[in-house]
Amino acid sequence: MSRPASGAPGEAGAQISFDDNTLLPLLFGDHDRHLVRIEHALGVVLRSRGNEVAISGPPSSVAATEEVLRTLYDKLKQGLPMGGGEVEGAIRMAKGPGAGATGAASPRAEPEPALTLRTRKRPVSPRSPRQADYVRAMQNNDLVFGLGPAGTGKTYLAVAMAVSLYLTGRVERIVLSRPAVEAGERLGFLPGDLKDKVDPYLRPLYDALYDMLPADLVARRIDSAEIEIAPLAFMRGRTLSQAFIILDEAQNTTPLQMKMFLTRLGEGSRMVVTGDLTQVDLPAGAQSGLRHAVKTLEGLSGVSFVRFGTADVMRHSLVTRILEAYDAETPGDDRDRDQPPRFGVVDRSS
Repeated sequence: MSRPASGAPGEAGAQISFDDNTLLPLLFGDHDRHLVRIEHALGVVLRSRGNEVAISGPPSSVAATEEVLRTLYDKLKQGLPMGGGEVEGAIRMAKGPGAGATGAASPRAEPEPALTLRTRKRPVSPRSPRQADYVRAMQNNDLVFGLGPAGTGKTYLAVAMAVSLYLTGRVERIVLSRPAVEAGERLGFLPGDLKDKVDPYLRPLYDALYDMLPADLVARRIDSAEIEIAPLAFMRGRTLSQAFIILDEAQNTTPLQMKMFLTRLGEGSRMVVTGDLTQVDLPAGAQSGLRHAVKTLEGLSGVSFVRFGTADVMRHSLVTRILEAYDAETPGDDRDRDQPPRFGVVDRSS
């Protein structure tokens, strides 16, 4: 599929050929915008002619570009969608955790098809090496903690995993929960019945579900209790068996609430707990149950911790810079001193 090509002194070159010309407009994007994005991100020059693409640039960047193009082309051959998000994800995966600003990277293994999560609306794939670690952790462990800043896909990938396992019959129901804690505001009395009062707190979970399942199917499954979306307070006294259970915004639990939730895990169930220890909305002086759980459970067999950093943020590129600016500005006295590192994966399943 590829062969070396000559380049300028100090540069490498390669040429990739594709066997299905009908896929190339999708691979290249409108007005070659996908190729332009790859050039800017990896510091290479791409020239397309017919069914071939010539690559020139630093040797490590050429290798990374080959991997990006192969990954995207393989996805198209599998019938998967292709957009800017998929291109960004392939670039992040090719760069790897230790890549520099120029996009230097060493060749990585072929993408793992098992990491693509199938939902009714669209397949969901990890878009960074840390997200890939997270998906593997959810596949291989009964209890996973996803820790890190907003926009890293912690909740979205957990919901995608839940939907994928539910659709394949590996779990019988999905249980999604959040603590009903306001983000620094006091909204006072909310009108309506109990569902109307708690739905605003649970809206992000609904949004993720609607992105993966048709709205009418979600409504039917909620009516039949095969999908349950409930505030944390509703979990006490229950045993959740044959279920995929997600606790979102777990930094806003107390240690007692966290202990109560974790002990709901029943036979044949899996649980994912997500949260950001830099955004605790509990009253001043209250200890976060998520922080307490990390200290208490890290090293326990069968529990996996995946820590995301600002480099894993999948929202607008400005969000990453905003998070980095806040991290740099936070005074030492105000910093969450016992917050765990934001990167790396600790897996104690064996």
